[in-house]
Amino acid sequence: MTDGTLYESIGPGYARTRRPDPRIAARVRSALRGARTLLNVGAGTGNYEPDDRTVVAVEPAAAMLAQRPPGAAPAVRAVVEALPFGDTAFDAALATFTVHLWHDVAAGLAELRRVARRQVILMTEPEIGRRFWLTRYFPETLALPSEAHAPAVADIGEHLSVWAVEAVPVPADCTDGFVGAYWNRPEAFLDPAVRAGMSILAQLPPAAAARGVRRLRTDLARGTWDARYGHLRTLRTYDYGYRLVVAGEQD
Repeated sequence: MTDGTLYESIGPGYARTRRPDPRIAARVRSALRGARTLLNVGAGTGNYEPDDRTVVAVEPAAAMLAQRPPGAAPAVRAVVEALPFGDTAFDAALATFTVHLWHDVAAGLAELRRVARRQVILMTEPEIGRRFWLTRYFPETLALPSEAHAPAVADIGEHLSVWAVEAVPVPADCTDGFVGAYWNRPEAFLDPAVRAGMSILAQLPPAAAARGVRRLRTDLARGTWDARYGHLRTLRTYDYGYRLVVAGEQD
């Protein structure tokens, strides 16, 4: 997991645009069924943490911890590669939209396996995500370490006993502001507050981000975006490549 430095700089406004989508949350809860104790790693502001069981959160960035709402699960400032918990301390470990940011994926997965009987990971299959139309406007994102070296589902299977992989299509009216949420609402990417809630765009140098915004604004004004991708506005869901990976002990 990142040591927190990244999200100390890009995370202060995260909670304004990142709210859990109830349909995605239902899929996560289903994968966690039967787990009474849960460790949420890379927990951020607490999105997708269930409120009907014992939860402990792990998050390295103070800026993210400060945005956890009142009543959220207790949180520990730590990194996934060195979790301060005993063996099999939890029924399940949850990691949502975080594994691509870990410094050492193998070490982090080994720690999830050590502290929890089941592991549930919501992640992007990178080859699908790299084909998203947004990369046409912000090509520099492809060279970011978090994207260029993002693990695939197959990589997770090299370290965990994976027994289920489920596609998680993104609804057309997704309420969470992750990068794939606005696949049919390109105008949202013109909003700096929206971009600030997405690590992939928040990491870009200002000049690269500005170039991408200009390209997108111009294509929207000219109708070029709709000529290429307008059919997306008619769809109810879209497969950005998000996958729910479940490993370890089964029910």
